[in-house]
Amino acid sequence: MLVTDGKGVPLGFLVESANAAEIALADDTLATIQVPQRRGRAKTRPREVVADKAYDQDLFRTKLRWRGIHPCIPERKHRKPRPGAKLKLDSYRLRWHVERSFAWLQNFRRLIVRYERSAQMFEAFVLLAFILICLRQF
Repeated sequence: MLVTDGKGVPLGFLVESANAAEIALADDTLATIQVPQRRGRAKTRPREVVADKAYDQDLFRTKLRWRGIHPCIPERKHRKPRPGAKLKLDSYRLRWHVERSFAWLQNFRRLIVRYERSAQMFEAFVLLAFILICLRQF
């Protein structure tokens, strides 16, 4: 899983096995964010989380609000809209930045098909790819 900023630069990631549900890994992935500041401790909490419909769960939304994070997650079609809850999807229109980050990762052939048996080696290659992506941005 991947967490990016508004420009698509990776902020945090989590490597797990393929049989785990993404919604179960979302909290752990958000906990990997560490943005250093000039003074004081690093920022570990984004202002807003923009996610797709797969993350539409009341428990996840409640956890985000409890941490002070605004969730921008569209509702699934089969759910009834909550009374009084009108979602502004202005931020959701910028979700293509995240999809672009996934496309940048696919430029590295080694990451498309996971050849490594250990998760630590794969995580090291993902980290190396993120370093190269960040160097291209700056």
